[in-house]
Amino acid sequence: MSNKTRSVLYIGITSNLEERVYQHKQGEGSNFTKRYKCHFLVYHEFHQDIMAAIEREKQMKKWKRQWKDNLIKSVNPGLKDLSNEIEGFN
Repeated sequence: MSNKTRSVLYIGITSNLEERVYQHKQGEGSNFTKRYKCHFLVYHEFHQDIMAAIEREKQMKKWKRQWKDNLIKSVNPGLKDLSNEIEGFN
């Protein structure tokens, strides 16, 4: 998740991406996303195993900002909000 200017990134895991994005957009997500207005989904990954997802989250949280930006831009070069591409979101 990111803010309007894409200057802040939030990394988290969920078992229901659609619901979690909705919560963030409504200001009901984490205190961090509420405070920094991270209402835009700019990147996501799906994992079959919750432990793999947790490990990936921990790994990415340790990354330098540039590494995160490069990963995001590799699949979303325009940094557009991807929430409308989530099945069932709208």
